[in-house]
Amino acid sequence: MDFKHIEAFVWVAEVESFRIAAEKLHTTQPAISQRIAALESSLSVRLFERSARGIRLTEKGQELLSHARRIIDMRTEMLTAAQQASPVRGLFRLGVAETLVHTWLPELLERLHQRHPALVVELQVDTSHVLRAQLLAHQIDLAMLVGTSQDPREHSLHLWDYSLAWVASPSLRLHGRTVKAGELAAYPIITYPPASRPHHAVKRILQEAGIKEPRLYGSASLSTIVHMARHGMGPCVIAPAVIAEELEQGKLRILRTDSTLPDIDFHACWLDTPDSHTAQTVARLAQEIARQAGARKDQ
Repeated sequence: MDFKHIEAFVWVAEVESFRIAAEKLHTTQPAISQRIAALESSLSVRLFERSARGIRLTEKGQELLSHARRIIDMRTEMLTAAQQASPVRGLFRLGVAETLVHTWLPELLERLHQRHPALVVELQVDTSHVLRAQLLAHQIDLAMLVGTSQDPREHSLHLWDYSLAWVASPSLRLHGRTVKAGELAAYPIITYPPASRPHHAVKRILQEAGIKEPRLYGSASLSTIVHMARHGMGPCVIAPAVIAEELEQGKLRILRTDSTLPDIDFHACWLDTPDSHTAQTVARLAQEIARQAGARKDQ
């Protein structure tokens, strides 16, 4: 029984596609089909049902999948135990929410380069909503985003929680006193995009204060949010950790309000795939660095 046959079996079962499995294993679709056929022949069982609607595991294939995954895991453990130069190598597609870009992501990338120089990181910065979709579509290997999902394939490590705050340019003269939601709503409110947790929280706060149709300018770009707020277009809701320099220079001020904003909880999320060892390694390092950065901030 060839290990490549088992690896192909696990990948095809995971992505439900011979073509995508071939891309992941850097080979051709016919080669994957041959590996599956050879494995079925050696086991004397049919692993997949093929139809016009696609492929799916047979009942026996479902039963054998857990055994195949254990074989993959044991191989990874053996490679680690053998203390190779680094089993963490090759192209790694990392998806990151922009808040982390403005905080400790540069430290993570530097540490990864020091520990795993053979690892090539391809960075994708986007909203948590988009990153989760990309993760589930196997377009990225690890997503560092807000929240977790109920998908049983997804594994995660908690990184850090960031507080949100109402922030405004001093030119608006809203700082230094308690500001009510009604006064804030006299301006456009600049915040994260509509699908985000902060956007929903801000909208709820304003509606509970009697503002039926609040003006919310949602943006997926934190740099855009900061730029608009600095120019006095309106108050914004953002994580203060992102704007430490602007706060220190007095270009933006944290407002004291009569409403409570939720924290945003960041997690490193990956799928259980045959090559998830690298994702777990990067996730653990990200957790270590995130907590160190959070501890420094709290001192």
